Amino acid sequence: MEIFHIGAECYPVAKVGGLADVVGALPKYQNKANHLVRVVLPHYETKFVKENEFNCVHSGFAKLGNFNFPFNVLKEKEDQLGYELYLVQIPDLFDREEIYGYEDDVERFLSFQIATLDWLMTRNNVPDVINCHDHHTGLIPFMMFYCYKYLKLHDVPTVITIHNSIYQGQFGFDKLFYLPEFDLSKATYLEWGNRINSLATAIKCASAVTTVSPNYLNEINYSAYGLEPLFNLVRYKSKGILNGIDMEVWNPETDIMLAKNYSIKNFKKGKQDNKEKLCRQFDLDPTKPLFSFIGRLLEEKGANLMPHAAALALSENFKEINILVLGSGNTEIENQLKHLLTSFNGNYNVFIGYSEELAHQIYAGSDFLLMPSRVEPCGLNQMYALRYGTIPIVRRTGGLKDTVIDFGDNGNGICHDQATVVDVCYSIQRAVNLYKDKKKINDIQKSGMSIDHSWESVCQEYIETYNLIINQNET
Repeated sequence: MEIFHIGAECYPVAKVGGLADVVGALPKYQNKANHLVRVVLPHYETKFVKENEFNCVHSGFAKLGNFNFPFNVLKEKEDQLGYELYLVQIPDLFDREEIYGYEDDVERFLSFQIATLDWLMTRNNVPDVINCHDHHTGLIPFMMFYCYKYLKLHDVPTVITIHNSIYQGQFGFDKLFYLPEFDLSKATYLEWGNRINSLATAIKCASAVTTVSPNYLNEINYSAYGLEPLFNLVRYKSKGILNGIDMEVWNPETDIMLAKNYSIKNFKKGKQDNKEKLCRQFDLDPTKPLFSFIGRLLEEKGANLMPHAAALALSENFKEINILVLGSGNTEIENQLKHLLTSFNGNYNVFIGYSEELAHQIYAGSDFLLMPSRVEPCGLNQMYALRYGTIPIVRRTGGLKDTVIDFGDNGNGICHDQATVVDVCYSIQRAVNLYKDKKKINDIQKSGMSIDHSWESVCQEYIETYNLIINQNET
């Protein structure tokens, strides 16, 4: 089966969040399962792109409304990621420092989608299936089905995988002329809330809809930022597939980013060595339980709870715990977290920004990982934590509910139901008490490390979905 994954992020090429981890790993395991897998994303000026070699496999001009623009399709030479990687190079639009956040993001990602389809039209064969990821590629199913110039791709089945429904790619109908020509009576497929909504369009037009966890599929039927009625309508073609993690990248036995490698057999010593290195780096006490937060500093991640919760937890525990935060995002949250250094220096620290190496070290060196998310469609951090013997403290939502069971119910983590400071602090206190019971905490850590969250079984669920829609198209 020839599978195309089209997205805005892919680790290690370009990463902002979990979307990159999925687009970077799922194709590799589908390729291992003897499918021909190709990944397409924009050509960003990232470290990976600058340090690797690419061949130009196609050059052409595409049209965005009245504007003609040149583009190139570059293929990574060595297929070192475990699949074929293609980058769509569009001068002036993607040769920038950041992936998102520009005033012309609508034009950027529409150009990317149009250029990608124009290139696919030049190939001798059409793909068996195209898997689009989030709203950045959400207009592809519509254009393939309704735009006259893409008639060759009309019968190719498409999947839209929703990583987070909060981001929908909305813009006004004044930009409708950007799209290649189509029967205007079909414009209703583009509309949601009197605007063009890229995610809603994909949900309407794709052959199948997948979400990144079963529980998130249930949640979006009643909480999806205005898309709830639409999700209810397409439930018949929807499936929740829990993300996996790349067990080759996230393996404490072989992880080159760690100070000390370890396995389930010697994890106590290995984790302590990593903890000591981490504590030296951030002026913390390695004899105390270390609670960490890794992620974007946004309300949806519960990050706005962290300043107050950290201050309260440190005060109530008489500074007998350590808290470490790694992330960036909302400037106000960043400033509040930095301000805590004046009161809790020696028991608290923060790193504003992101470092992949530091993240790996934190997973290995921490005792507990805080995830008080308001929204967490799947969540990968809790799976990384479990793999590294770190106990996740999570709010029961989305994929966190699918993957973490409270230790009080013979599970592998600590759970709470509300995204509040009180719930976070209560969970921290439970963790402090658990930390004192060495046998119990060791058993929980060992249990977490033994869980199989690999991509192999996940990969097969996607293949089953592809086969289903391919067969439907043939009948």
